[in-house]
Amino acid sequence: MWGSAGVVARWSPYPVMAGPLSATVRAATRRRLIPQRVALVLTQAAVKKVRTIMDSRPDMIGLKVGVRTRGCNGLSYTIEYAKEKNKQDEVVVQDGVTVLIDKKAQLTLLGTEMDYQESKLASEFVFHNPNIKGTCGCGESFSL
Repeated sequence: MWGSAGVVARWSPYPVMAGPLSATVRAATRRRLIPQRVALVLTQAAVKKVRTIMDSRPDMIGLKVGVRTRGCNGLSYTIEYAKEKNKQDEVVVQDGVTVLIDKKAQLTLLGTEMDYQESKLASEFVFHNPNIKGTCGCGESFSL
């Protein structure tokens, strides 16, 4: 019915016979099927505040964001000055400011927006993280 010399060239409810086929191998760049997500995006308010903080500490290369076990819900963010980049830190450079992400926090922060907010009662960096499943009442700790 199909014959031994032909192959189906396209799908059809009826067999379509094609002649002999040849194949060519070409070197190509590897295509990425999953779009790469940025680990951390800073709002303009956060960029401005990081720049202000770093202007007062020219001996440091940036701020380092991490996570640690703390609070009633499991994890909380840490922010500290970074004097040097560790081997496995991820570096985010945005609008001239540098934020390092600790190795332990990289998957936790994937897709997070870092903002800076000021009110009469507080001034703080706020993380809008799509990976968080729950937070404590005070907002200090979170769970994934």
